[in-house]
Amino acid sequence: MDKAGPVRRSMLVVAAALIDADRRVLVQQRASGKALAGLWEFPGGKVEPGERPEDALARELDEELGIVLDPAVLSPVASTTLADEALDLELRLFSARAWSGTPRPLDAAALRWCSVDDLRALPMPRADVPLIAPLACLLNAA
Repeated sequence: MDKAGPVRRSMLVVAAALIDADRRVLVQQRASGKALAGLWEFPGGKVEPGERPEDALARELDEELGIVLDPAVLSPVASTTLADEALDLELRLFSARAWSGTPRPLDAAALRWCSVDDLRALPMPRADVPLIAPLACLLNAA
């Protein structure tokens, strides 16, 4: 009798802390009908097989926000992991201070530019919350 449990999946997700001239960070609100609807998150998405994380993030930002970003401008900030019965998730946060275009909520309910204190007050997915402290250190050092 085979007692193997459910198959676990691993997923790598990348997200961006887009930082403006006032040291505010862009977050997006998950649209209704999606998992975690209404929560605020750093924009980004899944890394496809064979794709570099930086290239995946540039692709996701084009799809979600309509902006063009050179993957070379991305700097790693922090990463976190989250696991449940079926999924091992790794979330990597990168920062960027330069992009082309004006972010628009193409795949989200809303966008908001936030200070670090604002971020701490927003309802966010569990995976995003641990990324706020390292991001605050980055912004305070700038």
